[in-house]
Amino acid sequence: MPVRRASSSCRRQIRASAVDNEREVAQKGWKNAAAAMALSAALQFSGVANASDFDVLREPAPTEKHFVDDAGVLSRITKGELARELTQFEKETGYHIDVVTTRKLQSRGDVFEYADNLLEKWYPTLEEGDKKGVLVLITTAKEGAVAGGPTFNGAVGDAILESISTESLPILATDEKYNEAILSSVKRLTNAIKKLPDPGAPQVADTKRVSNFKTKEETADKRGQFTTVVGGLLVIAFVVPMVQYFGYVRK
Repeated sequence: MPVRRASSSCRRQIRASAVDNEREVAQKGWKNAAAAMALSAALQFSGVANASDFDVLREPAPTEKHFVDDAGVLSRITKGELARELTQFEKETGYHIDVVTTRKLQSRGDVFEYADNLLEKWYPTLEEGDKKGVLVLITTAKEGAVAGGPTFNGAVGDAILESISTESLPILATDEKYNEAILSSVKRLTNAIKKLPDPGAPQVADTKRVSNFKTKEETADKRGQFTTVVGGLLVIAFVVPMVQYFGYVRK
């Protein structure tokens, strides 16, 4: 029995139906993509996404790479330098340093308490944490702290520990120089343990503007000079014509 071919009108209906199906699938795809983007944005700005400090506490200690960049501010070069230099530093001295960045603290307490919590969570016994140090930077608050075991703190010294927390980290973080803040602070820690010269804290830029206004004394002095000059001009303006007039009359 011969196969019947579809008529031209039938073929047009089939093509139209196929096109409609493709359009419907495409529209559903765009709707799904839009829904996915909206969900991603909602998660990004929700309170769960901001609780990054809890996420760091749940992570294991970064014993090999030496950093947890939860804030996402460290460059690839900085990460490589931290992993390389801190690994070599640990081999040479036996001291271990971890670096942590996070956007803000949702947990109670301040940055110093948070650094202590990380140290206790990652190295729970005195033997484990004795020569360990944790450097924390909070990017939103522009503050940081260093927590360490007894031997670590003794090797670094209270003066440098305080200077890093109150000067190195907040000064550079205020200018959003997060990579420099981390690298320079780590350098100060390693130099202190190696008994090398301390590079020191960054200098605060003098942003005090010089006033263009005159002081009260300068204004009074200028006013006196102005009065003398005006008085002299008035005398010349009146006396000279009078002298000329009397001279003309006498002639």
